[in-house]
Amino acid sequence: MTMAATTAEVRESPWKRSIRRNLAGYLFLLPWLVGFFGLTLGPALGSLYLSFTDFDLLRDPRWAGAANYVRIFTADPKFAESMHVTFVYVILSVPLKLAFALGIALLLNRGMMGLSVYRAMFYLPSLLGASVAIAVLWRQLFAGNGLVNQIVMLLFGIQGPSWISNPDYALYTLVVLSIWQFGSPMIIFLAGLRQIPQDMYEAASIDGASKARKFWKITLPMLTPVIFFNAIVQTIEAFKAFTPAFIISEGTGGPIDSTLFYTLYLYQEAFGYFRMGYAAALAWVLVAIVALFTAFSFLTSRYWVHYDD
Repeated sequence: MTMAATTAEVRESPWKRSIRRNLAGYLFLLPWLVGFFGLTLGPALGSLYLSFTDFDLLRDPRWAGAANYVRIFTADPKFAESMHVTFVYVILSVPLKLAFALGIALLLNRGMMGLSVYRAMFYLPSLLGASVAIAVLWRQLFAGNGLVNQIVMLLFGIQGPSWISNPDYALYTLVVLSIWQFGSPMIIFLAGLRQIPQDMYEAASIDGASKARKFWKITLPMLTPVIFFNAIVQTIEAFKAFTPAFIISEGTGGPIDSTLFYTLYLYQEAFGYFRMGYAAALAWVLVAIVALFTAFSFLTSRYWVHYDD
């Protein structure tokens, strides 16, 4: 019987043998596989197909070829406007958020008492910042009679504008909200700071290096892998920003499209005008933009990201 079983195993194909030996693992992976293929990959491929169709939810999709993409790049002024607003938001919010998060991480890394409490308090805005309630609160803070203008009047005797209703300032209120959500990159920066060998700072102190020189010559180079990771993650999140602009502008992207984020414009096309095929094309253009940025970041990282090796 042993020889027969051995012969059967030899005759069994390697693929079947692998399935049989790893069956338990595949069963544990089954919920994730169902979610990935049913809720991620499947809908993504479906939206890719719809991006080449004329689809409005009321009729069956009709094949339109590349017409949606041609319209995006040649006959849609709002596409250019929404991209301009989004890029300005990304260029301003991401570096400022990372700089603020790094500054707070440097303060917390000095070994103050109650570090865990401060760390939790500073991380809290990252948990709440993307919620509808915080966006509503932000709209009230920066309204014409909001708390911000009351503080400005109390300190300087100046009546401030209605920040969210003025196209010159509306986008910057969203940038400030993004910077306020600095907790997540701060925690990652703090973990990176804890990994820097202290003997490097001790050697620099012996050589008479100042604190500023230690930061520029030791801390910053050693943190470049963490900076690289945070920059990519936060940039992708900035491109995907939707809730603050939707709530503060009440879904219009106003005033005069000054807060018309790309995702908000995509939402308007899909659920305002029911141009689902066109919205799917807009979504895939955003995917391509984020992919190009990520690829460019990885290609240039060899010149400024320093690893231990």
